[in-house]
Amino acid sequence: MTAPLTDAALATKIATTAGKLLLTLRDSGLFEGKALGQAGDRTANAFIIEALKAARPEDGILSEEEVNDIARCAVSRVWIVDPLDGTREYGEGRSDWAVHIALSIDGEPAIGAVALPALGATLSSDACAGPAVNAGRPRMVVSRSRPAKEALALAEKLGAEVLPMGSAGAKAMAVVRGEADIYLHTGGQYEWDNCAPAAVAKAAGLHVSRADGSPLTYNSENPYLPDLLICRPEAADRILAMIREMPGTE
Repeated sequence: MTAPLTDAALATKIATTAGKLLLTLRDSGLFEGKALGQAGDRTANAFIIEALKAARPEDGILSEEEVNDIARCAVSRVWIVDPLDGTREYGEGRSDWAVHIALSIDGEPAIGAVALPALGATLSSDACAGPAVNAGRPRMVVSRSRPAKEALALAEKLGAEVLPMGSAGAKAMAVVRGEADIYLHTGGQYEWDNCAPAAVAKAAGLHVSRADGSPLTYNSENPYLPDLLICRPEAADRILAMIREMPGTE
């Protein structure tokens, strides 16, 4: 008899498998552009929901592609998923999109897996080494389509190199992978956008918080969770102080 998977192993397996399904769908040539993104959202979501219900039937689920059932708020363990983070990038044939599978326990981002299918990688909170120290100019990932003014202002203050990138998961994992040093987002997100990235980044020893330094908490009735900071822990105090000094962030 096969031993049951741990929560972390389950998250990793589901994220990786969903990513493979999305690659197969894209490679089929049956859909293009926006239609491909929509088909990807539906296909990945259907698989993820079925897999989670089969493996953890007592747990709650919050997915971007499902109706928000607030009955989950009475449950300690809730899976928070984004079946296709970066739908536009996926539909455009880019590599900066992701699959997010996270488990929130009592509001904490306890377990997470972020698959980067086009890069052939899945990063998990169960096995994630911290990035190497960058001794050069700081590198900061920002949205490639709508960079937040606070992020651009912080980059200017730090003299940082700005790296435009697609999905939230791709940007967060760029910091975990050591390809960037800072990810500040203030333009609006939901729990499914950042729960799995937060869990993986925390496991890698990075600083993870709201933009004001307060903790990220999950499984709220309203899943809107608009801002996020991921950076090296030794830089966090300086970065947070700079953010507080910005107009309108007092």
